Amino acid sequence: MTNQPHDSTQDAPTTDAGARVVDSLGGTSGMIRTAIPVVVFVVANAVWTLPVAIGAAVIVALGLTIHRVRGGESIAAASGGLVGVLAAGAVAAMSGSASGYFLLGIWTSLVAGVVVLASVVIRRPVTGLLWNALHGNRYAWRRNSSVRRAHDIATLTFAVLFGARYLVQDWLYDTDATGWLAVAKIAMGAPLFAVAVLVTVWAFRRSTTHFVR
Repeated sequence: MTNQPHDSTQDAPTTDAGARVVDSLGGTSGMIRTAIPVVVFVVANAVWTLPVAIGAAVIVALGLTIHRVRGGESIAAASGGLVGVLAAGAVAAMSGSASGYFLLGIWTSLVAGVVVLASVVIRRPVTGLLWNALHGNRYAWRRNSSVRRAHDIATLTFAVLFGARYLVQDWLYDTDATGWLAVAKIAMGAPLFAVAVLVTVWAFRRSTTHFVR
């Protein structure tokens, strides 16, 4: 019901999955790429006007995208940051407020937090679904209380992360603290996400220990 005959080729998905999730952070360079447009936006807005700040952030994000494409990344992978900056800039332009630049991310955190928390409540934690999908959905992992508990913990870690992002940044948005919003966005971005990823890798390994042997 729980264990399957060992197949060494089945070990790869979990190992590769952990590596892919960690790599998705982009390492130190990825964190820097994420932070640069935010810093440029805040500084430009303080020195000039909102339209100039939006344009400066977009230009910098475009430059970073071109640099990544020339470095060998696909356009789809490299343009994610640019799309985010364009969307954030559009919201800021429509709201007429520099704080609006962060509004899309604030509401995204709220929605993500609700979704991952709901997955735990209905006993289908997101990280467990992902692990099983990477293994062809062949394991009855939810019947193993130890494995399910590990994925509950991993998924709840993301729920806490997204919830904290929303609460802190929404409060800063309400007080129109644009500079502190930038600090919170950077500090609560990749560094905290890395912690959640480490917990997820732990849950993946526990699942593999029980099922892929």
